[in-house]
Amino acid sequence: MQDLLHTARNIDPMQVYGRVAVVNGLLIEAKGGMSFMEVGSRCEIMRRHAPPLPVEVVGFREDRALMMPFGPVEGVAPGAEIRISNEGAKVYPSTAWLGRIIDAFGDPIDGLGPLPKGGIGYPLKAAPPPAHSRARVGERLDLGVRAMNVFTTCCRGQRLGVFAGSGVGKSVLLSMLAREAACDAVVVGLIGERGREVREFVEETLGEAGIARAIVVVATSDEPALKRRQAAYMTLALSEFLRDQGLEVLCLMDSVTRFAMAQREIGLATGEPPTTKGYTPTCFAELPKLLERAGPGPVLPDGTQTGPITGLFTVLVDGDDHNEPIADAVRGILDGHIVMSRSIAERGRFPAIDVLKSISRTMPGCQTVPEREIVRNARAVLSAYTNMEELIRIGAYRTGADPLVDRAIQLNPGIEQFLSQSPDEATSLDDSFTLLAQILSSE
Repeated sequence: MQDLLHTARNIDPMQVYGRVAVVNGLLIEAKGGMSFMEVGSRCEIMRRHAPPLPVEVVGFREDRALMMPFGPVEGVAPGAEIRISNEGAKVYPSTAWLGRIIDAFGDPIDGLGPLPKGGIGYPLKAAPPPAHSRARVGERLDLGVRAMNVFTTCCRGQRLGVFAGSGVGKSVLLSMLAREAACDAVVVGLIGERGREVREFVEETLGEAGIARAIVVVATSDEPALKRRQAAYMTLALSEFLRDQGLEVLCLMDSVTRFAMAQREIGLATGEPPTTKGYTPTCFAELPKLLERAGPGPVLPDGTQTGPITGLFTVLVDGDDHNEPIADAVRGILDGHIVMSRSIAERGRFPAIDVLKSISRTMPGCQTVPEREIVRNARAVLSAYTNMEELIRIGAYRTGADPLVDRAIQLNPGIEQFLSQSPDEATSLDDSFTLLAQILSSE
């Protein structure tokens, strides 16, 4: 009954139509009904032998509207009728969506039946909470991964980036966080993923324990750029809904780079000038709008606070270049970065986190004095070993030349074992510090 009432309230008494004028690649130019369109408007193009094609208005050129499709353009003919909708893009989520897999439109794709709709619509492109009304980050969050718990301690409402090349293990790391992190709900956005890997990620990598408290949003690499971009917006909209229910939310997105690539496709199609590596200005304008939606919730007028959204966003660095444009822009927006190294993965240590290059901006304030000393000592040992690693491996280093390097050589096997962790293993935050302290005192 509620769904019927919602549909009745949103019936538009006047239907406005346009016509297809030009189809150029993925860009559709339309004429007519211009006064009823705006950037972001949703429309449908009627096709002769196929269902209506949903499109979005992405710009205007003289007396024509520029549209891009959410599906293949096959079947679109010159003069085809365009139905214009004045309703913005919204989703009507419910807590019953936990444990389900959906697409960029919020439709289920897991074969488990329809999803119940909530009564409140959440806009897909919402503005972040005002800076002056946001709470500060909360207490530290137990992520279950030893290397992150100790060397990049994360607080509730913090946003971290996971920077890695392809095949280094960032998806497995996200699955470990989805299963083991101490939170109430998880929203996973798989943006531009390989189609064959989605089911593998959900069933094997994420597992039953992970999917039970998660909503997974999927847009595979073969889907249109608009749909991939919308999946990222959907991920944040669902996180905001769960946050407003008072839940502590962990938002995982893989990856921000593919969101930027989708935005680049849209920008280039509409005639934006390309900048570094072909990325358009809107790519760098949309990144902070997306990422700022995660973080501490706003403080309500009565002094209470909504739940935080702790965000971990992966960045697929192009050619293992951690200074490429998107990685550099994201690093400046987020509250820390976790660097995953291909050289570490090649020698068989997973997760392949380079702790010396990884930073959490809430440290050392979220650690006790003894914990800071443990981290400082561990970093000194790791740095000493890394600086002399080549000489040690070829046997050119002589024992006794440097006491710190001697200590690093002695402790390195234990620290490497500490940093290595299997996907089905979890270690609490306090136990992580205790274990590392024992290793450092075992000389």
